[in-house]
Amino acid sequence: MTKTSRAVAAIGAVGILLIAWLLFIRPAPGPQPGPTSVGPASGGQLTATYRRDPESFNRYVSANASTELVARLTHDTLVRINRVTGDLEPRLAESWTISDDGLTYTLKLRRDVRFSDGAPFTAADVLFSFNAAYSEGSQLKDGLKVADKPFEVSAPDDYTVVIRLPSPFAPGLGSLDALPIFPRHKLEAAFNEGRFGKSWSTATPPSDLASLGPFVVAEYVSGQRVVFARNPHFWRKDAAGVQLPYLDRIVVETVTDQNAEMLRFQAGEFDLTTDEVRPEDIAALRREAQAGRLQLKEVGVSLDANLLWLNLSPEAKAKDPRRAWLQSEQLRKAISHAVDRQEFINSVYLGAGAPIYGPITPGNRRWYVPDLPTYPHDLSLARALLTEIGLADRNGDGMLEDRAGAPARFSIITQQGHTIRERSVAVIQEQLRQVGLAADIVKLEPGSIFGRFGAGDYDAIFFGVESSELDPNGAKEFWLSSGGFHFWNPGQPKPATEWEARIDALFARQETTLDLDERKKLFAEVQRVFSGHVPALYFAAPTIYVAMSARVVNAMPALANPKVLWNAETLAVGQPAAR
Repeated sequence: MTKTSRAVAAIGAVGILLIAWLLFIRPAPGPQPGPTSVGPASGGQLTATYRRDPESFNRYVSANASTELVARLTHDTLVRINRVTGDLEPRLAESWTISDDGLTYTLKLRRDVRFSDGAPFTAADVLFSFNAAYSEGSQLKDGLKVADKPFEVSAPDDYTVVIRLPSPFAPGLGSLDALPIFPRHKLEAAFNEGRFGKSWSTATPPSDLASLGPFVVAEYVSGQRVVFARNPHFWRKDAAGVQLPYLDRIVVETVTDQNAEMLRFQAGEFDLTTDEVRPEDIAALRREAQAGRLQLKEVGVSLDANLLWLNLSPEAKAKDPRRAWLQSEQLRKAISHAVDRQEFINSVYLGAGAPIYGPITPGNRRWYVPDLPTYPHDLSLARALLTEIGLADRNGDGMLEDRAGAPARFSIITQQGHTIRERSVAVIQEQLRQVGLAADIVKLEPGSIFGRFGAGDYDAIFFGVESSELDPNGAKEFWLSSGGFHFWNPGQPKPATEWEARIDALFARQETTLDLDERKKLFAEVQRVFSGHVPALYFAAPTIYVAMSARVVNAMPALANPKVLWNAETLAVGQPAAR
């Protein structure tokens, strides 16, 4: 796979996995969590919204956020990270033991578990899933490696799986939260014939799919909806012995326009929005919640922050060497000083947010570092940094030109119709104008953005990534210079800079130590190096609110995605409120 195609596959997300951030936990096996009292009545339907169609029904080959949502609803994993507590929970593996050296995990699988088509689940399906995960084109393989070496997986019998790590690995079994177990009986032939990457496209009839999760795909209409129906063979029951899921159906409608989405939600057409509530909608929704017509939950400071990155690839510089100032560290620091973060928060998030200087936000309490290098709002310092790279007002019009007399101008691509991103780039544009930099805003649909990114045809992009996990190891593809999520210069054959090599080395060390305090120190240094060189600019993280209809029962909103549907099997329908 070429560097470009790897990058396109990786960023395929409004979704791009950034992925993954799992809490470092090394728990002993415990009982399957569940309600402590009799659960709600079964039956009913909830309707949710999402901004984009899935690219595929095959999570192994697509990092698209909608594909990830489909996987969370329809497939199951050996273990799961509880998105609220951070606890490691048994799933298809009901228990496990760990060797004294911490390198070997022996997992006992649940018996009498069946796929949605009735076929039995055994260790052979686990072995097949690992083989597929390590195959060419898989989007999952990097998260299942230690020091770039795969796990050794074997099955001494149908209900035992042994995983041997090549070296100490801090996330341990938590890394398996990202591995959906696929049916060998459905996909082995395609895998052996080299067709696995094309299997289970969105054109696949739902009847040809099989899964172990609480729901199955019952209907897909491109650009309109995905309908999920109860999996009659789902293995889990609540504390009273009632088979889960409680719901008969979940309908996820594709609604790309946020204004239309909110109007229809307030009119009672939807039960929940998969994305968080926009700041401008909070006041109205709070009034509705106080009247008992819906639920509005404050979850905390977002794990996901939009970011601005410039194209730092050698190919971009070679195409237009006169624009070398665009790749200078001084420019990035000047931008960071030029943007008033509090004004950004006030204008974009209506005051509900926190200033940040790196990818890890205060919402990720375990890994957040408050004392990173900062860039306080200082227009004089920003102008001085721009002078260092040869930018000056050479014609007296108040705007800067480079040494050749060309305007100091660049374009920022962002997502059309995404009001937060559109407001954000408008604030950045105005604040850069105050130091003489001209920024042209280009609004595109996500597919066009990914195409421009993959082709390297851009100056800068303002976009966001969706986190489903908390641990830094889930974000290897972002931090490592070889990673496809290393946006500013992805897929480097070797580190392009000394500081990127330094991050690679620090990251490798934190990955292999089992001492949490030492991991924290190492990853704190990773963040300091990053913020000291600002390859990507972060300005603020919003406070997250989740809105749901009054009908939704058992919701446990989380900061990590999917914020409500992560525990879809225990969601239920209550009585609707009068409107």
